[in-house]
Amino acid sequence: MLEQGLEYEIPMQVTPESTAEYIGSGDMAVFATPAMIALMENASMLCAAPHLQQGKTTVGASMSTSHVAPSAVGATVRAHVKLTAVEGRKLTFRVEAFDGDKLIGEGEHVRYVVDREKFLAKLAKRQ
Repeated sequence: MLEQGLEYEIPMQVTPESTAEYIGSGDMAVFATPAMIALMENASMLCAAPHLQQGKTTVGASMSTSHVAPSAVGATVRAHVKLTAVEGRKLTFRVEAFDGDKLIGEGEHVRYVVDREKFLAKLAKRQ
């Protein structure tokens, strides 16, 4: 059951493929903001997943973040998320990213619980 207060944390190593230079969001070989956001979204999805009914999943709806410090290739960064609100199908997470003990990003992420088959069926109708 989804309840306010659930937490989850996931690490990743910064690779050349997760840099701003590689992704195209910047021109330096440092951890890219889009990669940090993807890590935060993944942690939020994984936080909710074990508490969903079979056939349900979550989809990202909005992300409001700041990326306040760089991380080098080879660094191990981690996303920590906390479910702060459950309003029907709407889930709100506090998201943070760290490089060691240093906060490198923070914000709020909203996801919605959806029926996987119905969601994909809507997409198929558009094609």
